[in-house]
Amino acid sequence: MKNSIKVERAKKNLTQADLAKLVNVSRQTINSMELGKYVPSTVLALRLASIFETDIESIFTLEESDWK
Repeated sequence: MKNSIKVERAKKNLTQADLAKLVNVSRQTINSMELGKYVPSTVLALRLASIFETDIESIFTLEESDWK
């Protein structure tokens, strides 16, 4: 699953640690999501969308490999 967390985070001038604190996860979790190594829960995705003031679909994009 592709995501634009790093881009959205930069728009808000947030560090990984800042964002992690806002959504109540570790900085490592934010890093893993940005690298595409971790797919967040629905609740975490909704928290991120709220912080970034956008919808989930604007942050996360399914890739063809996600359907297999």
